[in-house]
Amino acid sequence: MQARTLALQSSWRTRSVLSVTMNRTLFSLFACLLTLLSFQAAVRAQDESRAAWQGTNFEITIGISDPERVLNGRAAVSVRNVGGTAGTTLSLRINPKAEIKSVTVGSATATYQSRPETRGNSQRITITLPNAVPPNQTVTATIDYRLPVGDNTGLAAISPVGSQFLPQSMWYPMANNAFAIRGADYAPFRLTVTGGGALSSGVDKSAGGASVFEQTLNAQPFFVIGNWDRVEVATAKGITAYLPKGASADEQKQAQGLIALADDARTFYAGLLGASPEVPVRLISTTRGAGFEDAGTILLGEGSFRRKKIDAVTALSIGEAIARLWVGGDTSVRGEGHGVVREGLTRFLATLFIEKQFGADAAEAERARQRVAYSGVAKRDGPLSRTSPLDATYFNSVVNKGAMVWRLVDHLVGRDAFVATLRSLLASGKTNVDGFSLARARAAFVERGGNSLKTILDQELDQPTDMDLLAGLPQQQGAEWIAALRNLGSFDAVVNVTATNGSGQAITAQATVPTHDFGQVSFKNSPGIVRVEIDPEKYYPQLDYANDVAPKALDVAVSLAEANRLYGAQEYAKAEALARQLLAASPKMQESHIILGRALLAENKTDDAEKEFNQLLNDRLPTPVSLAWASFGLGGVALRRGQNAEAARNFTDAIRADAEYAATLTARAERIKAEPSGTVDEGVRAFIGQLDTALRGGRQADILPLMVPGELTRFVQQVVGTQPEAWTTRVLRTEQLDANRVAVDVALNTRQLGVDHAGTAVFVLARIGGGFKLNAIELFEVR
Repeated sequence: MQARTLALQSSWRTRSVLSVTMNRTLFSLFACLLTLLSFQAAVRAQDESRAAWQGTNFEITIGISDPERVLNGRAAVSVRNVGGTAGTTLSLRINPKAEIKSVTVGSATATYQSRPETRGNSQRITITLPNAVPPNQTVTATIDYRLPVGDNTGLAAISPVGSQFLPQSMWYPMANNAFAIRGADYAPFRLTVTGGGALSSGVDKSAGGASVFEQTLNAQPFFVIGNWDRVEVATAKGITAYLPKGASADEQKQAQGLIALADDARTFYAGLLGASPEVPVRLISTTRGAGFEDAGTILLGEGSFRRKKIDAVTALSIGEAIARLWVGGDTSVRGEGHGVVREGLTRFLATLFIEKQFGADAAEAERARQRVAYSGVAKRDGPLSRTSPLDATYFNSVVNKGAMVWRLVDHLVGRDAFVATLRSLLASGKTNVDGFSLARARAAFVERGGNSLKTILDQELDQPTDMDLLAGLPQQQGAEWIAALRNLGSFDAVVNVTATNGSGQAITAQATVPTHDFGQVSFKNSPGIVRVEIDPEKYYPQLDYANDVAPKALDVAVSLAEANRLYGAQEYAKAEALARQLLAASPKMQESHIILGRALLAENKTDDAEKEFNQLLNDRLPTPVSLAWASFGLGGVALRRGQNAEAARNFTDAIRADAEYAATLTARAERIKAEPSGTVDEGVRAFIGQLDTALRGGRQADILPLMVPGELTRFVQQVVGTQPEAWTTRVLRTEQLDANRVAVDVALNTRQLGVDHAGTAVFVLARIGGGFKLNAIELFEVR
């Protein structure tokens, strides 16, 4: 047995020699990279010795002109010189399409130059200051501007259905946008939107037909305009949900559940981090921009309010948003590596809240999704402390690996010490120019954890990931079992190792595996060891988690992709077998239950499929995709049993889950089968006939009046460019979404450039001025 163990180690050492040879070449390249980074760091340090600006307050008044599709704005931007010398010019960034009308500093008209800035696709306005501004002093520049909006997007939209402007569109002038080294400007603001109907963050002080919001936390100005139904819960003071006018009773009930969840999150963080910042919390249903949140206002997709229960994505979004009231809101987050704090720390805290609220299994499922997401970029991401939104790996690495690093720190210093340090950083950051910076956090935690923690943080934050922990096959030596371990990382790993015997009993031992070296772990008086796993809690971010287990386990991402491929190839039995293997390794993996249930349904094993789909629905915190496919699957089961009404209800639930294109597309098709004579609004049918006539004519002057302004411009251009020889739309079903919108399932037959096309689509119509207009095309499967 000892010989087999040594042979295993020898094999690893042989590969290690090859690895060292390759690493020498890589080291030369890496040394060059370090030299370049050092030069960049020197340049940054030199820049900091000059004047440097940081936003401290915004006062913005805007009006929207619908016919012209223009935002007219006046923004007073206050900035502080945080550099080392007096500043004589001030640079602000704004949308490249903005037209600057005038700039004043104080009461004096200022001269300025405007030029494109490629970083972040913005426009830089360089203002000549009438007087030099010394370090730590503040100056206010007022900019009058005009911003035309072409096509509506989730970042900037002007529409009679609903307008919105988010910070990422750079709709207002700012000293630092998201691509700045120290991060974007977050500061208190006062926002006035003439005409009313707007929502933002902060205290609502609307009066006189204008929407006015005063925000005292560190935030970014934004707003959404719509026609809302308010939902409140008496026990959750200061939290309001805003649904589209005419929302159903089920949506209002779901909104109440989300309000209660946000209230529980606020209570949880107050116990962890201290008293809650006094700011209203708003949950806003939106068709665009879902996932954006700032200073207590959270934009959620309509599906969040239409699903049968609270889902994992919505719960995480709310958990992170409420955590940012403390981390970034009440205490600012600035400096290099700010994303590790603003994004990574809040994800770690949100996962703690999910664990408290939904249980350990739900939290572990979330951490598993973080690992899968990060593994896709682990071998090409850069150091966390220097990664910026300009890097393609930013959100996968900074958010997910960042959360893993904070969890590792929490594990190493202990929960009580971690929370105490966090509270201290939040309190002191309120008066520090850098707020709660990554640099200050590192210093504080190293003081708690000593040099060993410093070594770990230096590697995890300042270098690309190189940790990979491996476990060897267990070997019996006398009365004990030995497993070889290996650590490819740049610091020692202190880990638990779990062994499983033939009867399924787990035994845990601790081991230290030196950097770039081997170790081993022994299990005494534990007969029949068949499986060993290193770091079962997965505290350490790694390049590869598949080799943590011996015998080697299935690679989750690769195996799931293969199971889906087999299903798509109609090899249902093989897809079922692979899904069962995945579930044997990870019984709680929702994605495996989805593919297993679908495979069983395709094999006409309806009872077994029904069991899988019900298990998904009964999960304490299912993903939106799980809810969609579970409802779809139960609809399929009901359809096979001739229960058409039940099938249609389940297919509707799958559609309302709004999870992914494939689930929604197939559910809509199956619902038509279940109820072939669905409800049709005759007003909608008449509008579709009018639309058909205009599309067949191919004249833009006839088509545009039937479209919501700013929507579907590419669709109109394609129709006008090809001028269809035939275009016939048959309305299959209509569904009222809210007081002003209707979803329409249609069948299309067209002929363009001599080629016949047929298929289905889903149109969304908006009622404007007493008539319908085409607002969106959600699905278009015309071939």
